[in-house]
Amino acid sequence: MANAAQVQRMSRLMIKTLRDDPADAETASHKLLVRAGYVRRSSAGIWTWLPLGKKVLENVSRIVREEMDAIGGQEVLLPALLPKEPYEASGRWEEYGDLLFRLKDRKGSDYLLGPTHEEIFTLTVKDQCTSYKDLPVILYQIQTKYRDEARPRSGVLRGREFQMKDSYSFDTTDEGLAQSYALHREAYQKIFQRLGLDYRIVSAVSGAMGGSASEEFLAPASAGEDTFVDCPSCDYAANTEAVTVKVAPVDGGAHGPVEELDTPDTPTIEALAEYLGVQASATLKNLLVKVDGEIVAVGVPGNREVDLGKLGEHLAPATVELVTAEDFVDRPDLVRGYVGPQGLAGKAFRYIADPRIAPGTAWITGANKEGRHAKNVVAGRDFEVDDYLDVVVVEPGDPCPKCGTGLKIDRAIEIGHIFQLGRKYADAFELDVLGQNGKPTRVTMGSYGIGVSRAVAALAEQTHDESGLCWPREVAPADVHVVAAGKAKQTELALEVGERLGAAGLRVLVDDRAGVSPGVKFTDAELLGVPTIVVAGRRAAEGVVEVKDRRTGEREEMTVEEAVARLSA
Repeated sequence: MANAAQVQRMSRLMIKTLRDDPADAETASHKLLVRAGYVRRSSAGIWTWLPLGKKVLENVSRIVREEMDAIGGQEVLLPALLPKEPYEASGRWEEYGDLLFRLKDRKGSDYLLGPTHEEIFTLTVKDQCTSYKDLPVILYQIQTKYRDEARPRSGVLRGREFQMKDSYSFDTTDEGLAQSYALHREAYQKIFQRLGLDYRIVSAVSGAMGGSASEEFLAPASAGEDTFVDCPSCDYAANTEAVTVKVAPVDGGAHGPVEELDTPDTPTIEALAEYLGVQASATLKNLLVKVDGEIVAVGVPGNREVDLGKLGEHLAPATVELVTAEDFVDRPDLVRGYVGPQGLAGKAFRYIADPRIAPGTAWITGANKEGRHAKNVVAGRDFEVDDYLDVVVVEPGDPCPKCGTGLKIDRAIEIGHIFQLGRKYADAFELDVLGQNGKPTRVTMGSYGIGVSRAVAALAEQTHDESGLCWPREVAPADVHVVAAGKAKQTELALEVGERLGAAGLRVLVDDRAGVSPGVKFTDAELLGVPTIVVAGRRAAEGVVEVKDRRTGEREEMTVEEAVARLSA
């Protein structure tokens, strides 16, 4: 008798497939996971994982666990309901803003639903590890996280509740942290290879997480919300927010003195360029923003746009927002549409510039007077830059920072992120251990995340075809989907094949549903996406079945004995 857990009969499976896409679904994973009966929406951004979906989710978790254990990771499970105080100590109670789910208990104490657990892991190690002999240590968990997304969308790709693996390394030296980081990086490569995901490792910015090094693992997909650049000539790849540009200073001595120009009704770069008959790239655009309430000017070439997300990542955890008309009321020195850095940078506001505004370069920019601009305004001569940051929207063809080739831009789904946090959280919670010299040693940390439920959606996006889902074998809810075309003899043979495959150690789904047409069964088999489909059809009486590879579509008829022997092997 086959192990009952290995053979699932669809006549006893809670599953309801749909012929039509959900009305609100835009991405392939959203459409297909719902239509195939893997997930169902409970409310905005909150999903129920149904039996087949739970199997896929658990298979992804199993692979993650095996590779984390292989690098010495120890699994724990921390609470999801967390006290306010640790997040106040780290500053993230405020930094997270509206993303936090906040609540009070009956006594009025503040709690949150955990969006991530750096603080609690740090306190756990502070409680458990007291000597350098207790380190290094890698702890991880696979747990539900909560973030109050303003616009949850794309099914399980961006939800308010999601499954995540987060791990943390604790070392006494920077060299130890680098080794722990390398172990995670290699483990992540093995995890995503086993999952069957096409992925890229790209440079990223640390943002609010802090730390000295940060890389993302991205799964290229049109449904992705991340954009990244890929160099066709070398191995450079980076999130667009982390792309850097190298511009050498130029000799500004050849430029004449600053000259004011009468430029009426030219508050925009387009109007100015047309009025003067110059390229927009010859002008200097100065975008005013508020950083934690203080006005900051951001200078970029007039033909480029400021990437506010990129700017926000560079300035995190500060809050960045655009200025409004009201912000000009008490600032007569700031003339809306005609702001220039000369005479104001470093005094009236902090001035941030893109590296393209290199020392010695000359620009046409606002003259800080209504209807007036200035030309021959030279960086380093007529104004100073407080900070150089890569803040422009990256465009296809921008030079690769490594080799100079024009970059390509693609969309992707973020499936993993690794950080060398350093001592940010150890400092916040005074995480010290007794060092070899008998003195307290401050611990250094790494933080490493994998979106487990997001990986399911990423796989659906990358592997589906026009007929439905098409799972890689390691994550599929079954190894073989046996379909009984409908007649009694066909159902009898299908169940026999299922039992024999189950006894051989395969996970089997048998479609033995009565009263369901063969066409519906075949359509469901394609939709569900199990790697191998076995059909007990017209030659069932002869003991012959059809074996189909779901991914390639290749079909072959063979006897039951041949099918069992081949699939078991």
